[in-house]
Amino acid sequence: MARGSNERDHGSRRSTALGRALGLLAFMPIASRAPLYARLMLSLILDERTPAARKAFLAGAAGYVLIGRDLIPDEIPLLGGLDDLVVVILAVDLFLDGVPDELLAEKLAELDIDRAAFDEDVARIRRLTPGPVRRTIRRIPDLLGQAAAAVESSGIGPRVRQWINKEEPIA
Repeated sequence: MARGSNERDHGSRRSTALGRALGLLAFMPIASRAPLYARLMLSLILDERTPAARKAFLAGAAGYVLIGRDLIPDEIPLLGGLDDLVVVILAVDLFLDGVPDELLAEKLAELDIDRAAFDEDVARIRRLTPGPVRRTIRRIPDLLGQAAAAVESSGIGPRVRQWINKEEPIA
């Protein structure tokens, strides 16, 4: 009986791995549209109507990728680049989440990107991001806003700036 259970577990793991591999094949159409989406991202970044806080997510993700201090070292085959990919996907997802819908619609029309295909591509990528991770990451903007409001209401901001800017005597 334990053997049958073990075989079922192994088969379940195999079907899960197969499902993930097939899920990755879903990225093939997205990859072909990557240059178009890169132009969309650049257009949104350069537009002053895009919230600066959302642009900061992309800058943070770019910094993470460029600095090279990874959660999973790049030398580890397959997994090494996965953390970079996850960080970029989550940053882009958060970025797009904060772009006003009318601005996104305007940019999609300017670049002649089909809205339905774009929405399907975003949904496809979101399905591959684990739900708990996505829900946690989506809380970051609100948490940062709450932290900023707490610092502002506490009156500590000017004191910290004064402390930071205070010149120390040269020894």
